[in-house]
Amino acid sequence: MMQSLSVTFFVLFSISAIHCASVRSKETIGLLRLLDDLKDYSRRDMINTELKEESNTESRQMDYLLMDIFKKSTHCKNTGDSCNYDWQCCSSGDCETSNYEACYSGASCSCRGHPRFFNQLFGGLDEYTLGGAWLTETLNSSQYTYEVSPVFTLMEQCVIRKMLNFAGIENGDGIFCPGGSISNMYALNVARYQRFPDCKTKGMQALPKICVLTSEKGHYSLKKGAGFLGIGMDNVLPIKTDDQGRMCPKALEETIQDCISKGIVPYMVNATSGSTVLGAYDPLEAIADICEKYKIWMHVDGAWGAGCLLSRKYKGFMKGIERADSLTWNPHKMMGTNLQAAVFLTKHKTVLLDAHSAKAKYLFQQDKFYDVSYDTGDKSIQCGRKVDALKVWTMWKAKGDAGLEEDIDNLFSCSRYLTQLAKARDGFKMVQEPQCTNVCFWYIPERLRGKPETEEWWEQIGKVAPVIKQKMVEKGTLLIGYQPDGDLVNFFRMIFSNNAVTKSDVEFIIDEIDRLGCDL
Repeated sequence: MMQSLSVTFFVLFSISAIHCASVRSKETIGLLRLLDDLKDYSRRDMINTELKEESNTESRQMDYLLMDIFKKSTHCKNTGDSCNYDWQCCSSGDCETSNYEACYSGASCSCRGHPRFFNQLFGGLDEYTLGGAWLTETLNSSQYTYEVSPVFTLMEQCVIRKMLNFAGIENGDGIFCPGGSISNMYALNVARYQRFPDCKTKGMQALPKICVLTSEKGHYSLKKGAGFLGIGMDNVLPIKTDDQGRMCPKALEETIQDCISKGIVPYMVNATSGSTVLGAYDPLEAIADICEKYKIWMHVDGAWGAGCLLSRKYKGFMKGIERADSLTWNPHKMMGTNLQAAVFLTKHKTVLLDAHSAKAKYLFQQDKFYDVSYDTGDKSIQCGRKVDALKVWTMWKAKGDAGLEEDIDNLFSCSRYLTQLAKARDGFKMVQEPQCTNVCFWYIPERLRGKPETEEWWEQIGKVAPVIKQKMVEKGTLLIGYQPDGDLVNFFRMIFSNNAVTKSDVEFIIDEIDRLGCDL
């Protein structure tokens, strides 16, 4: 795999060296040599990689630096002891410690590259997307007009069409955004524009009192977006969920009817596909029925869980997605693309341009010699916009639909395997059956096993996860998150998003938590 990657990026980096005067040839060669160094090593074996015996010439400095960062970031304990470094920028530019040493220290304090980093909704390292990210930085393009970013405009449209197709949306539109929270803010804004077009020019005073409905387990970005857009956080109304964390359609309809009776206009419903903690998938078909009945925009926050659409086996979790008006989908989560890569998709072909365009004449001239519909910048709330599509495109081009489906199936399979092991092992108690690849469980030390589950007992259980988390950080063996949820005391939330994860990793997780916590 890495050898084919080297060949591909030999061409790409050569092109970039020719066309980018700001990129020195020796730096480009350094990147190519690094790719060549990496070709014989898998993602899981970088920890054991030894640097070649070679003079540390300036042309090789980038090679060594990046290889060392790989090694350190996949083998760090992150206790803070090694982070005793002056991170202040120098006033004179003549720092006592070199940038090389600073990056060395920074890598040693990082944990993102650890092969058993399961703490957040992202993880792992895909070589193809890494290559795309390097090229993105090398070319340093901004993506607002076709004339300054022609190839990347076409790449973005290609990826968006592909994602629309998997979501069952024909003739839709989309845009890459700086994160899923911004994508959800796009939904809040375009849905408001679709219902109340005058809001774009006249502001909130032109509107009746409006509100947004979302699951009580939904992402906090909906509240942030409502505050940012002048809707108001108090006007984001939570809808009750069932015992699996899924929105209750009956409660949704009752809330809509209550709002209408009070003269409040519910203009958008946000359904969640893959909630942050429990990994719940809201029932999209039932929610779509209600939204169509009351003529309300239906948005689906699939930032985390929409990757299941790539799998024929698991796409049923999002049955009815084609009926939604819009969708948030983050390739940098379950698909494994490097941060950041987030997409907002909609079935309404012109709403992004209609809602956001300012028609700046110095940038979006209508008398250009090419089709100005390729100037996508006016659809965005940004002006300068980083090229996030390239790293997704390189990964998709290399792996294809089949390869991505295999990755997604592996993540779901590993989550089910962990569930199986936890159920069979003394000391582990499941919070619920997994829907997405979130596996939530409590660990029960030996002294608390077999005891009545009283209020005091649960209070003791709630103290276990933080202590085990501290131990795993200090040992540097793995990183897993924990949290309470509603009335539930602290439990572990194991996230499978690293596409390189194997069953042996799953077995290690169970063994390591048991080893660290059995005598608490």
